Amino acid sequence: MSRPHSPWRIADFRTLFTAAALSELGTNIGYVAVPLIAVAALDASPGQVGALAALGTVAFLLIGLPAGAWVDRMRRRRVMMVADLVRAALIGSIPVAWWLDVLTLPQLYAVVLLNGCATVFFDVGSQSFLPHLVGREALVSANAAMVSLMAGANIAGRSAGGFLIQLVAAPVALVCTVVGYLASGLGLARIRADGAPAANDGTGRRLRAEIAEGLRHVGRRRELRALAGTAALTNFGSQLVNVLLPVVFVRELDLPAGALGLYLALGGFGVLVGARCAGPIAGRLGFGRTLGVAGLCLAPAGLLVPLIDRGPWLVVAGLGWFLATAKMGMDNVLGVSLRQRLTPDALLGRMNATFRCLLTGASAIGAVAAALIGQFAGVHTAMWAGGVCLSLGFVPVFCSPVRRLRVLPEGPTVAVAATARPETPAAKA
Repeated sequence: MSRPHSPWRIADFRTLFTAAALSELGTNIGYVAVPLIAVAALDASPGQVGALAALGTVAFLLIGLPAGAWVDRMRRRRVMMVADLVRAALIGSIPVAWWLDVLTLPQLYAVVLLNGCATVFFDVGSQSFLPHLVGREALVSANAAMVSLMAGANIAGRSAGGFLIQLVAAPVALVCTVVGYLASGLGLARIRADGAPAANDGTGRRLRAEIAEGLRHVGRRRELRALAGTAALTNFGSQLVNVLLPVVFVRELDLPAGALGLYLALGGFGVLVGARCAGPIAGRLGFGRTLGVAGLCLAPAGLLVPLIDRGPWLVVAGLGWFLATAKMGMDNVLGVSLRQRLTPDALLGRMNATFRCLLTGASAIGAVAAALIGQFAGVHTAMWAGGVCLSLGFVPVFCSPVRRLRVLPEGPTVAVAATARPETPAAKA
């Protein structure tokens, strides 16, 4: 029997979850295949591969904030559908060009950049659409399911991507990415709720004013500032570590690439475990106490990560990485649920875009810092800097009113789409 306030009672949520699973699997296969195409088919240099990776995230910095305002003006389901279809067309151009022997590095650059722009709209639309489907009471369970999905797709999709590339050429493997996006877009068409925008107030405000309103909403709430600070510090620290892990494993420790893959997969497993435990632990300890006290217990494990070395120290560092990423999984579920609960429906897109822009910016700065510290002070110095940031990631939330929250606050009213019919017997899983 379904638990009270379970999002699985809602048919539209089940459809959204399935579509997101297909989209995430496609994305993770492409994450492995695209850089391999650049190296194997186009003989790209390390700097060109790095530029390709940067273009995948720069879209959040370029259009993240205006995308939030645009999403607040549009129907969220349609935004996600169009984004999926655009991504399918863009990624599909790569195997076609490869088959015609006209694939070039500039085309890859353009595809990755434009695909990133479409992903901005899909991600902001998805986080803004979810409260319409499940309502406030089921937000924690729904976000736990979505974060678990992303962690599982990270593990399974990248593993499947590597296996597919061993069987067929990397451009052919991208066909699976295209199929995933198309299936996701078609699946979203089955959802009855549309995530309609708030009624226009007739003032015809400019885009800049709407963006500023979203920024003020995040800046004025102590809880949202604390969540943003914790997430930014965690992203910065994890990026310092992630960027240099390949150097540590391959060059410093002379370990095979498979060991690095297992280590990264361990982090994905940690996020998955943290996401699944977030709701039950919050039910026992209280919402804010879980974010604060559990963070205090888990975040310092980040200091074990820089101890990475051969032998037992590899296990110790792996344990630290698992615990640190488990804390990230809990933060993703509870933090996203809290900020959705504290945000009026009309501001959901701009709030989510503000967070995504800030967190992507922290990751970008972390990548640059990793390169500079690693180059001039040494790889292990940069790893220690990342470990310290990870260990302090709980501080903004721990020192804020969030820590005193027993349950999710009532917050602004978030409408539940009437077409979702969460309590009807036909909608039960």
